Amino acid sequence: MQAVTVDHISMFYGSKKNRIQALHGVSFAVAEGELFGIIGPDGAGKTSLFRILTTLLLATEGSETVNGFDVIKDFKEIRKRVGYMPGRFSLYQDLTVAENLEFFATIFNTSIEENYDLVKEIYSQIEPFKDRRTGKLSGGMKQKLALSCALIHRPSVLFLDEPTTGVDAVSRKEFWEMLKRLNQQGITILVSTPYMDEASLCDRVALIQAGKILSVNTPQGIRGAFGKPLLAIRSTDMLRLLNAIRKYDEAEDCYPFGEYHHVVMKSHFNEEKLRKYLQQQSFEPLEINPVQPDIEDCFIALMSSISERV
Repeated sequence: MQAVTVDHISMFYGSKKNRIQALHGVSFAVAEGELFGIIGPDGAGKTSLFRILTTLLLATEGSETVNGFDVIKDFKEIRKRVGYMPGRFSLYQDLTVAENLEFFATIFNTSIEENYDLVKEIYSQIEPFKDRRTGKLSGGMKQKLALSCALIHRPSVLFLDEPTTGVDAVSRKEFWEMLKRLNQQGITILVSTPYMDEASLCDRVALIQAGKILSVNTPQGIRGAFGKPLLAIRSTDMLRLLNAIRKYDEAEDCYPFGEYHHVVMKSHFNEEKLRKYLQQQSFEPLEINPVQPDIEDCFIALMSSISERV
């Protein structure tokens, strides 16, 4: 059974004269027990999609189900079964840690004691501060409290909207480790993120840009579909190097990538010819290494292919 189905969802904001389309015919399905990622930059439509699936917004077109329930007709049933952690911290800042958790447990007619086993690993890290007002917590502690509140009624599907944005690298790692353990308990998790490196931590991902789904696949499947040689190139004067490579006939694309430029080459390119071309322009020392594409490379390639079709 599918935990979530999305069938040709479109979403418009604004009046007829000034309409903005946030989602363009989005479709995908999430199996029960999956850890599914919605990967895309700010403004891609991730938050609109999550608000629709958690019954907070009505889609302009299309249909959606969660646990087999229709998002419009059965919204009350869905609200009993899902947990939602919005991107913007939305707990009550004037309440203490314990008061916030008790409040959310009460809303769902349960208690902290009844479902403590589910949140124990997460909540125990902030329990020593249970009498501290929530507004005084650090970013990582707020994140853990928000996740505890989203889990306290034991949801079958958990929606997390950019949960690691603005969080330090150590807290990000800890958070994903917690998600993996929650997923192992049978909870279906949908998590949105702008961080491409987090895609590899999901069972499957949907890459989204400007409200359109670019690809739905496993991280390995997306990387495997790249299909073209990729080089990492570095030298002095990286801006001049970028412009020189973009003028080279056998280079299809070139973009900054950390300390290197990643260069997508045509299938039958000649590396020695490329090296001579760059050396003739005084790029010394010159480093050229074949590399495997990651999700960000694949995302850029998919965006480029769509732009070419348009």
